[in-house]
Amino acid sequence: MNGFAALADPTRRQIVETLAHGPLSSGEIAGRFDISPSAISQHLKTLRAAKLVHVRVEAQWRIYELDKEGVDELATWVDGLKRFWMDKLDALDVAVCNAGSHRDG
Repeated sequence: MNGFAALADPTRRQIVETLAHGPLSSGEIAGRFDISPSAISQHLKTLRAAKLVHVRVEAQWRIYELDKEGVDELATWVDGLKRFWMDKLDALDVAVCNAGSHRDG
């Protein structure tokens, strides 16, 4: 599953937003939601498969945190879209300004 498909689910988006503040154990994550811990576990599994989070084991805890590589891939894609639209809007701005200067002259 790719990152965007994983983020289509609002619970998974909330998990990612929560982890943006720092690593948490699976129990801490589950405690922030009104769904069962097993449902949270499935969401975390999906986010791991999409490379948006990774897990490490510390004693008996599973600690989840954002996966920089996967998040960076999404950010790069979004940045490309922003550049595309900024170029279009800059061209529109130039065209509008040029059209206005022809009328003033």
